[in-house]
Amino acid sequence: MDDQTRTELEAAAFRRLRDHLRERTDVQNIDMMNLAGFCRNCLSRWYQEAAAERGLGLGKEAAREIVYGMPYDEWRARYQTEAGADKQKAFEKAFAENVGKTEP
Repeated sequence: MDDQTRTELEAAAFRRLRDHLRERTDVQNIDMMNLAGFCRNCLSRWYQEAAAERGLGLGKEAAREIVYGMPYDEWRARYQTEAGADKQKAFEKAFAENVGKTEP
């Protein structure tokens, strides 16, 4: 497979993941972090970092809007639920275990 085709396939897979996450508003970021070690915010940060590597200035909120499909504060108001103490404790552990792994 040539590099251009690989890049196009990777971009298509990213868009499908992004769209899937936009549709699955019932899936909370904290649950994603606890189970998979990344969440929508990680994905938006990676997008922002990739833009920066190419000399493109993309702010945090703009990157989040690309992933969430709306401003982050709006998504939180519509869909984010309160996380119980058990989820928050699991998050602290997951975050500590994955902080270096989610970096580029």
